Amino acid sequence: MVWPCYIALPLETVRPTNHLGRAFSYLSHTIPDFTDNCLINIMKCGEDFYATTETNYIRKINPETLETLEKVDYRNYAAINVATSHPHYDAQGNVLNMGTSIVDKGKTKYLVFKIPPTIPEKKKKKNNLKHLEVICSIPSRSLLSPSYYHSFGVTENYIIFLEQPFKLDILKMATAYIRGTNWASCITFHEEDKTYIHIIDRRTKRTLLTKFYADPMVVYHHVNAYEEDGHIVFDVISYKDHSLYQLFYLANLNQHFEQNSKLTSIPSLERFVIPLQVNKDAEMGENLVKLESTTATALKEKDDQVYCQSEDLCEGIELPRINYAHNGKKYRYIYAAEVQWNPIPTKITKFDILTKSSLKWGEEHCWPAEPVFVPAPNAQQEDDGIILSVIVSTDPKKPPFLLILDAKLFTELARASIDAEIHLDLHGLFIPSVGSPEEPEDNVLRN
Repeated sequence: MVWPCYIALPLETVRPTNHLGRAFSYLSHTIPDFTDNCLINIMKCGEDFYATTETNYIRKINPETLETLEKVDYRNYAAINVATSHPHYDAQGNVLNMGTSIVDKGKTKYLVFKIPPTIPEKKKKKNNLKHLEVICSIPSRSLLSPSYYHSFGVTENYIIFLEQPFKLDILKMATAYIRGTNWASCITFHEEDKTYIHIIDRRTKRTLLTKFYADPMVVYHHVNAYEEDGHIVFDVISYKDHSLYQLFYLANLNQHFEQNSKLTSIPSLERFVIPLQVNKDAEMGENLVKLESTTATALKEKDDQVYCQSEDLCEGIELPRINYAHNGKKYRYIYAAEVQWNPIPTKITKFDILTKSSLKWGEEHCWPAEPVFVPAPNAQQEDDGIILSVIVSTDPKKPPFLLILDAKLFTELARASIDAEIHLDLHGLFIPSVGSPEEPEDNVLRN
């Protein structure tokens, strides 16, 4: 076996020929099979629904009965080893998602792909995934250390991808089973590195030539993005380090949880602004952001590089949701779980970006899950609707319940308790079930 002889070379600059090509091929096939524990989110794909995780596996489910159906492997449709659990849906109903192709044909790259909402009539027996289309490929800056990412942003014309210094170690992954270690131990935060901001034009299917970057950070959740006066504005929840990830090791989830579960970096809602046109005559250090509504900056540097600094909007929120009708568009309200130095949320909040004010719901002994926004029928305003959140109680005498809030006033409308033990969930999906055309109001919650 000869491939270890080559891995000490500067692989990012070597073309995989002959022995190197075989080494990379071997490496790509020795990466252990990832988990199919699809516990993170629910994805709608045409008429089908899938439970998802961050690997190449998704699991089809019956939304009526919650019955578990077949396991699906993305690799049957594209060379994707991992994929996000936060797909987007465009106006046509296409699923937009991202995945990483690890050491495929000597290259590691990030793929943006699309799954259509409908299937041609002659191919009705096939599922929508058979029509998956890769619409863009972004080379990883490192062959053996691609970025970890949990979500991405979209606007009407662009896709925003953060290649952050929180990286997968492919060599560790390839030897994980031999060493008896888990997948999580193969991810490392490189605090000396930068965060690179890739902007993909959905019309040309190419990235913008200007190189945008920011300080090192860890981002799990994009909130929203939109275009305004020649700029892209995008909001994310960022951390200065990877301490949140570290807290979920079993060693920290024990009887000393309260002592072990302290974040060293509190989550922060950050706004970045990217100028779509960079003036070549702009002076070095000039701020290229011309929007008066933000303090975010984009400073021109040499070699077509632009250093982006964010505007701090607020601190201490995670699991952000919005009215999805405003996804990719200018918006005002964020619904999120409130967290401080501990990753367990104790309140849910509605944050007003315009006024920088917030409304909150909290109750003693209650841990709320991510708040899901459901629009009201014929809604006229962005916050016309309700908020759904599953509440887990730390009081054994208090059963868990589904909380329903007025999204505008953030006051309680109802709650539905259940006589069962449930865990704190991550992400949910509201699936409206519409009856006959004569009964359009027949909506029920499925989760």
